[in-house]
Amino acid sequence: MLRITDDIAIADWELTEVFSRASGPGGQNVNKVSTAVDLRFEAARSPNLPGPVKTRLKRLAGRRWTQDGAVLIQVQETRSQTRNREIARERLADLIRKALERPKRRVPTRPTLGAKKRRLKAKKVRGEVKALRGKVAPDE
Repeated sequence: MLRITDDIAIADWELTEVFSRASGPGGQNVNKVSTAVDLRFEAARSPNLPGPVKTRLKRLAGRRWTQDGAVLIQVQETRSQTRNREIARERLADLIRKALERPKRRVPTRPTLGAKKRRLKAKKVRGEVKALRGKVAPDE
């Protein structure tokens, strides 16, 4: 059981962990011990997450979201399988916590009268500069 907030907890059946050999430091140990963790969370089928949260999670997860609606998190930072597993679970929890936050609704504002006047004046000045670039008529 992975607790996200007081209200939301993820059941063990929703999480799948696969261990594989990691690259990087570790000497001979690297070739023998499977320390890298691939954590898979079945987000689309999860009964614990409301619909809007799943939508935001999909957007936040980006490339980590699979076709069948799962979130994949890969960790191979440390030499310890246990620590990599903890890191993967923490990352998943952080991702879900971010998805729980509702984005603030943007309130459209109107430009002030002064801003409009400044914009129009700048356009006029720019137009005058461009008008001066024309070819000079020959004197007759």
